[in-house]
Amino acid sequence: MPRKPRIEYEGAVYHVMCRGNGGDAIFWDDKDRELFLDTLNEACSRCGWRIHAFVLMGNHYHLLLETPEANLVAGMKWFQGTYTQRFNSRNKRWGHLFQGRYKALVIDGAAGDYFSTVAGYIHLNPARAGLFDLKQEMLEAYPWSSYPLYLKPAKRPDWLCVDRVLGNFLWLDNPAGRKQYREHMLLRVLEISACDDPAECDAQWKEIRRGWFLGDEAFRKALLNRINDVVAGKQRSSFSGDQVLGHDETEAERWVQLGLKALGLADEQLRGMKKNCVDKYAIAWLVRRNTCVKNQWIKDRLKMGKATNFTTFLRRMEVGEFGAGQFGHVKSIKPCT
Repeated sequence: MPRKPRIEYEGAVYHVMCRGNGGDAIFWDDKDRELFLDTLNEACSRCGWRIHAFVLMGNHYHLLLETPEANLVAGMKWFQGTYTQRFNSRNKRWGHLFQGRYKALVIDGAAGDYFSTVAGYIHLNPARAGLFDLKQEMLEAYPWSSYPLYLKPAKRPDWLCVDRVLGNFLWLDNPAGRKQYREHMLLRVLEISACDDPAECDAQWKEIRRGWFLGDEAFRKALLNRINDVVAGKQRSSFSGDQVLGHDETEAERWVQLGLKALGLADEQLRGMKKNCVDKYAIAWLVRRNTCVKNQWIKDRLKMGKATNFTTFLRRMEVGEFGAGQFGHVKSIKPCT
C-alpha cells in the first residue's frame, strides 16, 4: 500500500498522532508525561510550532499542530527521536519507542469548523476511552490534555494557543468565552456517555482517523495541486532537502549572531578561541535549542573541530553543571520577531 502524502507548507495545520511500538505504552508514569511535554516545549522553540490542542494517552498521543514554517518533517524527526532517547535513558531501556510512521492529517484551518472539530476530537479522547467517570467527573479531571489549560490561562505554556479554536465558535479567551467552551464540551461528553459506540458519535471522527486531509473540496484540490507541484519539482516537499536545509541554516546563523552579541564576541574571534571553550558551547546550546540544524553544522560554524563529547557537554550545560556565568547571558536570549 502506498504511503499517504506528506505535505509541508508555511502555515500548515496538522492532526499529528503516533502510537507506541507494538501498541506498547509510551508513558510509564507521570514523569514520562512531563518529559514529553518538556521535549515538546523545546521542539516548539526550535521550530516555531504552535500547538492548539494535545492529549497524552497511555500508548499514543495527539497534537493539533501549526507550522508557521514548512518544517514538520525535520521537527518531528528531532521531537520523536529526542523523546525516545530521553525515555529510554530514564527507564533504562533501548530500541524503538514509536510504531512506524507518525500520522499527519492536513487540516483546513481557514474555513468551516474543521479546526475546532479536530481540537474537540483530541480533547474528548479521555472521554471516549473511559478514563474517568463520565457521569460523575468533568472532562478537566483528566490532567494530561490541553483542555484544562483552556480553562485556566495562568497555567498555559507559551506554545499553547487557544484563540483559533475559541474563535471558530466566535468566543474570546476571556471568562465568558472559556465558560461557553466548557459548557460546549460538557454537552459533548454527555453525548459520548449516551452513545453505544463512543468512537462513532461524530461523523467527522471517521475522517480524522482514516483520511489524509480534513476540509472541503476546494481544500482537497489545493492540496492535490501542491502534491503535483512537488512531483514537478516546483515546490518543496517533506523530502526536498535543499530548501529545508537552506532555511534551517539561515535560522541557525541568526541564533549564532544573537549568541555572539550576548557574549560580546566578534565572529572573527571564533577561530582563535579554544575549540572546546565554554563560550562556544554556550552558543552551540543556543543554536541546538532553537533550530533543527545538525550538530556537524554547529561544530563547523563555531570552529569546534570534532567535539566528540558535544551532546554530553551540552546536556551538562542544560542542567547547570557549569553555573551561570556567560551561559546565563545566552540562556536569557529571546527570539527576535
